[in-house]
Amino acid sequence: MSKAIRSLFIRLRRDERGATLVEYGIALFIAIAVGGTLLTGLGGTTNTNFNDANTAATRP
Repeated sequence: MSKAIRSLFIRLRRDERGATLVEYGIALFIAIAVGGTLLTGLGGTTNTNFNDANTAATRP
């Protein structure tokens, strides 16, 4: 029984498919976080620019 468990742990340690999946998941999370941060900043800048343009266009 212990030999079967030991061989299972050895196979799981050598199997890198799960590690690759985790690496892709981490990369995807980082890309989404960076993209969200950039889009949030860009949205704020765009809003400010449109407000400035609206103020300039509505001045008498």
